[in-house]
Amino acid sequence: MKITFIVVNYNTKDLLVKCIINLLSIQPNLPKNEIVVVDNGSYDGSTEEISSLFSLQVTLIKNPQNSLSSGHNLGFMASSGEYIVHLGTDCFPTADAINSLINYMDEHSDVGISTGKVTLRDGSLDMDSHRGLVTPWVALTHLSGLDKLFPTSRLFSGYFLGYMDMSKPHGIDTCISHFMFIRRVAYLKVGLWDTAYIVYGEDLDFCFRMKQANYKIMYLPDVKILHYKGAGVGRKTTSDLVNASRSDKKHLFKIRQETTRAMKIFYKTHLAKNYPFFINWLVYLLIFMLAKTRELMYLVRGSGY
Repeated sequence: MKITFIVVNYNTKDLLVKCIINLLSIQPNLPKNEIVVVDNGSYDGSTEEISSLFSLQVTLIKNPQNSLSSGHNLGFMASSGEYIVHLGTDCFPTADAINSLINYMDEHSDVGISTGKVTLRDGSLDMDSHRGLVTPWVALTHLSGLDKLFPTSRLFSGYFLGYMDMSKPHGIDTCISHFMFIRRVAYLKVGLWDTAYIVYGEDLDFCFRMKQANYKIMYLPDVKILHYKGAGVGRKTTSDLVNASRSDKKHLFKIRQETTRAMKIFYKTHLAKNYPFFINWLVYLLIFMLAKTRELMYLVRGSGY
């Protein structure tokens, strides 16, 4: 098997169906491939719909917990592809994009992960697919807005790597798990996704470990992928899309909490050992303050962000 597509779903039934239809439509133009869907305990009828419509074309796995990391792991353990493609239900690659990535990875054995120009519905680049390592300085420049004031400065734009030439292929530190093209042998060397992360930070951690294993992560601008972005976590930018959990206030509040919990886990696991105690104390304090601010903003503004 050349490719395994792994799609993790939570309460985005309609998007999931569109995602699978897209993958089935490009299958004839790809090397031998398979589709694995992991459902994280949806209550919107997702599993019933997939079983009814695609029982012969899709391997469906039911995950009792709503954890993106554990979903990725279950999907990988059921896979057999030489390359693994993690994508969200709101991501729609073309056959040309997948074939381009296959050709590139076949020719570059030192690359463990590749991604393309992941674009939003308005045509702009999804900057979360093109990120640097989030050190304390990089986090400070991002949260303070300095990276927006100086978007092409090497000193201030480390979060989204805005100083790089976006028209040419180049290495990055992190891409999002909503579209991540991974070499299987590199995957096996790095290991499974860290289940300490529930919905945010898991891709940052996985990419960090990939680079520690001496594999490159490449951004290829000629490869285009459409991403609706945020459908699974209730972003207002996707309020026109059906999502059964959008009205689940408890779930959306937890999602907001996970943004900062993931920061603390990543920093404590990978970066804290590189800094003196007073820097670590300051980082943890700022994360705590940010968490409380985001919780308050959620309570004031309501669902979505």
